[in-house]
Parts: sequence; C-alpha cells; structure tokens
Amino acid sequence: MRSSSGRNSSGNNGGSRGGNSGGRGSSGGGGGRDGGRGAGGGGRDGQGRSGGPRQSGSGKTPRPRPEERTYDVGNDAPRSGRGASARGGAKGGPKSPQGGTPVRRGPHGQRLGQARPRELDAKIEQRNRDRYADKPDVKTPKTFPGAEQEGERLQKVLARAGMGSRRACEELIEQARVEVNGEIVLEQGKRVDPEKDEIKVDGLTVATQSYLFFALNKPAGVVSTMEDPDGRQCLGDYVTNRETRLFHVGRLDTETEGIILLTNHGELAHRLTHPKYGVKKTYLAAITGPLPREIGKRLKEGIQLEDGYARADAFRVVQQTGKNYLVEIELHEGRKHIVRRMMAEAGFPVEKLVRVAFGPIGLGDQKSGWLRRLTNTEVGMLMREVDL
Repeated sequence: MRSSSGRNSSGNNGGSRGGNSGGRGSSGGGGGRDGGRGAGGGGRDGQGRSGGPRQSGSGKTPRPRPEERTYDVGNDAPRSGRGASARGGAKGGPKSPQGGTPVRRGPHGQRLGQARPRELDAKIEQRNRDRYADKPDVKTPKTFPGAEQEGERLQKVLARAGMGSRRACEELIEQARVEVNGEIVLEQGKRVDPEKDEIKVDGLTVATQSYLFFALNKPAGVVSTMEDPDGRQCLGDYVTNRETRLFHVGRLDTETEGIILLTNHGELAHRLTHPKYGVKKTYLAAITGPLPREIGKRLKEGIQLEDGYARADAFRVVQQTGKNYLVEIELHEGRKHIVRRMMAEAGFPVEKLVRVAFGPIGLGDQKSGWLRRLTNTEVGMLMREVDL
C-alpha cells in the first residue's frame, strides 16, 4: 500500500514533467495524476498539451505562429487576423480597401503612399507646360574648342563619303591630295559645308551629299523604264527596296543587254545624256560577215539614216570565227536603235548587242541582272566627264 507522500511526489514529478515538455501542465499543477497531466490553464483534451506559445528555456522571444501573425492591409483594416481576409487573398498579397485609392508599394512591399489619379497628373503636366510656354529657349554656351565654328571637319566628311577611315582621310590631307573649292588643303581639322563646298580627291569630285549611283547589267527583255503599265519586267523591279527614288540614265533597247546607270542625281543624269558633253558608249555586236576592209572607215565617216547622219567614233573587230564576227563600236550619240540601224544600213544586221561601257564605267565581269553601287572613284570620273 502506497503512502500519500508517495502519491504526492509522483504527482509533483508528473506536473514538472508536463511543464518541461512544451506546456503539458501548468507550473502550479497540484499533486496527483490529474495535476501532472494538465490541471493548470491552457491544457487541451485533458492531456496536458498547451495551446499557448511554447516557452523557450533560453529567454529569447518566440517566433509567432502563422495564425498569430498580423498583416498591414490599410488604415481601416484590423491589425491581426488569419486566412485570406488578412492577407488580401491566398495569392497576390494585400489588397487596397474597398472603394478607396489604391495603395502604392515598392519592390519589397513597402508602402509608398496613395497613388494620384490620372486626371490630377494630367492637370499638373499641363500647368507646367503653360508656365514655361512663353519663356525663350536658353542656349547654353559652347565650351569645347572650335565649337563656335560652323560646318564639319573635312576628314569626317571624307570618311562618311566612303573614302576610308578618318585616319586614312587625314593621311590624304597630309599628302596634299584633297582640295576644297579649288584650293589644296594642307592643315588638319578644316571645316567644310558638304552641301555647298566642292571637295575633290586626286582631282575627282567626292559625292558628299546623299546621292546614290548604281550600275545595272540589264538582261535582254527588260524594258528601260522604272514602271511599265503593261506589267512587263522593267528597271524598277531591280530597285524596289530603295527608299530614295531612282531614275535611269538614258535607255537601252528591250533586246539589248549591258550596263545602264541608275541615280538620283538629276544634274549628272542630264549631262551624261546631253549631246553637248559627248559621253561615249561602247557596244559589242555579233554580226555575220564577211566584212569588207573599209567597213570601219565607212562607219566613222557616217551612215545616212532617216533622221540624219550617224557616225561611229571607233570600230574594230574583236573576234572572228568563220563568218561570225564580234565587233566593237564606240559612239557618243544616243538615238533610238542607233547601233542596230547603222549596221543594218551598212548591210550587216546585228544578231546580238551588248553595251559594255558607259563613259568611264565598264561592265567588267558583272553578271546579267546584277546591280552594284559605284565607287567614289567611279562617281568622280563621271562628274569629271561632264565638268561637275
């Protein structure tokens, strides 16, 4: 038979054991089994497990459980709560109060104050415009050296025109190969106006403005127009992706192949086709012989046509295979079908005709239907040909 003291000691041990195991019993639990299992406050189901926060023996502040945390959801919202009502929804964070101005928050969730209505922002912006509408623009002083000078540096203009890098253009100036308005430039940093000044390198004019110059090897069957109302293939089909409007320099017969120039430089195109400047064109013609010895002399003296005499500037036989001849004809006139009519009048109809040169610009090995951009040297040669 146990004594009462033994029961009391057992109850005390049970009470202390419940308190040390995370709140299973209160610190003031009496003796006996009931006191050891949670006769104190906060017990659950009579098992001695407390519903309050766990006590730490180290004395640190315990971390609150999720259901005990508080959320800041606005001035009028409760400071504590649980579930979706406190967090503003299971996802997405706090929401603004119903019917109020939205709450602005930073990247880390901090409050930035209430957002202004768009109407108010528009009024403030308009008021600022009206305030400074009548005030003159303030021009800040130019502090860097040479800023008061007008124009662009010569080496920069030459580099933009495709004459090489700025360093290469500076070397051209050092070698006294560049002239502006007829005067050779000897110092670096000279400023020029690309729109007004005439710039030359080695005596050839540099196209410093936004001009385009192209050479097309026109195939047979292509009409020498930029647009054809009948829907035939024309020159414009080869430059459809160009923003700047181009036009052709002179014409070629539909069945004639060879080089034809395209540009947006109106004055250059006019002079290249004007009889006054006499720009020569070179053709290769396939004919059937035999050719008499005096055919070249007769063509140079002139062939009578229905619209007047037509004279060749040069004539030579390039190749002969039996009765088939390939001859080169050079002339400066640009009348319609001029080469075909001359050779037909002389008794040798042309079977195939190709223009291989327009002034100083040769066709070379450019393939049929290919378009290429003229170099600055070639543009300068064309301009010198017509005194530009």
